[in-house]
Amino acid sequence: MIRLFHISDVHFGLEDTAALDWVAACVARERPDAVAITGDLTMRARHREFAAAAAWIRGLGVPVTVEVGNHDLPYFNLAERFFDPYRRFRTLQGAVEHGIALPGLAVVPLKTTARAQLRLNWSKGRVSERSLSTCLAALDALPAGTRALVACHHPLVETGTRGKALTRGGSRALAALARRGVLGVLSGHVHDSFDIMHPTANGPVRMIGAGTLSQRLRATPAGFNELIIDEGGLRVHMRHAAMPGA
Repeated sequence: MIRLFHISDVHFGLEDTAALDWVAACVARERPDAVAITGDLTMRARHREFAAAAAWIRGLGVPVTVEVGNHDLPYFNLAERFFDPYRRFRTLQGAVEHGIALPGLAVVPLKTTARAQLRLNWSKGRVSERSLSTCLAALDALPAGTRALVACHHPLVETGTRGKALTRGGSRALAALARRGVLGVLSGHVHDSFDIMHPTANGPVRMIGAGTLSQRLRATPAGFNELIIDEGGLRVHMRHAAMPGA
């Protein structure tokens, strides 16, 4: 059995300190095999926000993989955003993992952020041909029998939450992932949790979203997902800080 904690949208700079302390206590007490963070570690990609995120991650004491979110790209420095948008995020990644491998399971990244887009709202999702090809190549290179989760920031299609991802290329990506038989696609961005099966031309794909650990709440309290992978498949337990016994 493998157990993962899936968290998202911590937004250091506007984080919920009590929620972060609760998650850290859960990790210390329960010792999951790894933690997967699906983006938006920071609020405005400031250096001090990344430093605070790195310190909190190191304190968890378990393997952590982190994907980039739209808030993790420079917000005020447009020159850096256009010419080296992931520099600050790469610095943080030096302290953690990019993708992670556990016995019989891999968490494979799929980038859904963009430095700019041909629409006004650059915060929304985009799966480029290059990003999808990189993800699929990583999946195809896994040893035979390895099960896989794909981790991205934006939900690849809409999931009925109040927040919207409006991810371009997401439906195409889901169909390609269905062909690879992935266990599920982990994401965040919308600040509410979900667990749905989405149909594609190549069969259904499970989409799993974590809420937020920031002060930017929407429909549900701060929380994270507990994922258990065993011979029976994948089970998801949505845990919220406001729930007794969470």
